[in-house]
Amino acid sequence: VQLQASGGGLVQPGGSLRLSCAVSGVSLIDYDIGWFRQAPGKGREWVSCISSFDGSRDYADSAKGRFTISRDNAKNTVYLQMNTLKPEDTDVYYCAADRRIGSNWCFYTPDEYDYWGQGTQVTVSS
Repeated sequence: VQLQASGGGLVQPGGSLRLSCAVSGVSLIDYDIGWFRQAPGKGREWVSCISSFDGSRDYADSAKGRFTISRDNAKNTVYLQMNTLKPEDTDVYYCAADRRIGSNWCFYTPDEYDYWGQGTQVTVSS
């Protein structure tokens, strides 16, 4: 299983970015996908996740109303649309996969996820 995160970059406060997580080697329909972020010297913070079976979505309080997670099973890709970005959103963002066939909810904790992408840097600064 390989995950490739992309789409990060430098954006001004109030701007938008769309992160992508391309999954290869397995069928996306069998996996919950989570997005996490991590600052230097800190633990990974859960941002959002989407379940395998019915695409149920959940968001951290910091992401609610600004971020939207979605999945395209045909493309084996999960997206994180991030709007109204703030300087405190600056982090390295990681996507992760957890094999849970038929799930309609997803985990918040990094330890539940078995496979991780390499991370993409998001910097929000004027």
